[in-house]
Amino acid sequence: MHDDLARFLRDELGHAPDAAAGPWHVRGPVWLWQGSDGAPAKGSWYFLTIDGETAAAIRAHATNAAAWGSVYVEATIGGTTWRTSLFPSKQAGGWLLPLKAAVRKAEKIGEGAVVEATLALA
Repeated sequence: MHDDLARFLRDELGHAPDAAAGPWHVRGPVWLWQGSDGAPAKGSWYFLTIDGETAAAIRAHATNAAAWGSVYVEATIGGTTWRTSLFPSKQAGGWLLPLKAAVRKAEKIGEGAVVEATLALA
């Protein structure tokens, strides 16, 4: 189903059709957030960017918006599954999936590692 149609139906009917509503599989490099000075701050977060068709599909089907336009998801990388929020990113044209330290440690993920994640709306 086209994402614009799903978004229209969600807005008009109060829910999106089940087709193409996830789970979604994404793959990409992990990156470390840099401060305004271009250097990572102590305790900086690591992210995976979700863009393109997957980002549009999540936007079309998300009915669980939270603070700052974030969306609750259940994410899985390798054998680790956790609940978190995707944060909207104008720069990426999609979403940012934060990778907390426990996930990175369990899955041996470092900056620049290419990971595969499965996302489902929570």
